[in-house]
Amino acid sequence: MSKLLTRREVAEMLGLAPQTLAKWAMTGKNLPVVKLGNRTTRYLYADVMSFIAISTNGRSGNYGSNAGQIEQREQNNG
Repeated sequence: MSKLLTRREVAEMLGLAPQTLAKWAMTGKNLPVVKLGNRTTRYLYADVMSFIAISTNGRSGNYGSNAGQIEQREQNNG
């Protein structure tokens, strides 16, 4: 099983406020959480690393796609 991380640890890894992760957990967005009892929330290390990989690849991939589309339009209109 992957190591469990606290909200504070994950926030430091991602450069976010712990409150942001708390909001994400309440709305079910972005990172899956592991609930331990009523008040304890943890994150699987593997999930955090996957989130980082997807977020990083998604941004650079989208930027590249958009840049190519813009360049194509300029060539067609130019």
